Amino acid sequence: MSEKEVSVDVVKYIAKLAKLSFTEEEAEKMAGEFEAILGHFREIDKVDLSDINLHEFDDVNTEFRKDSVEVFEDKKKLMQNVRDLRDGAIQVPKILDNSHV
Repeated sequence: MSEKEVSVDVVKYIAKLAKLSFTEEEAEKMAGEFEAILGHFREIDKVDLSDINLHEFDDVNTEFRKDSVEVFEDKKKLMQNVRDLRDGAIQVPKILDNSHV
């Protein structure tokens, strides 16, 4: 098996990007879990697919219904579960932090 690809430092970096925090023990456990997942992908990569026709399913119909534009007249019903409205638009919490730009 190759050298570990997911270290505790990598887990902490990803957690920081996602604004999450883990204890040292949690980060170690997460690194192990990520390694196990990558191990599964390494095993899948070893599977010989040379006898599989990749174009066999090209003609399968995946269309379930036609898209069609419909005007929804009952705006009150449409917005009944919206927490915050501002000028007819749905207002959502700020999720991006641009303080370091």
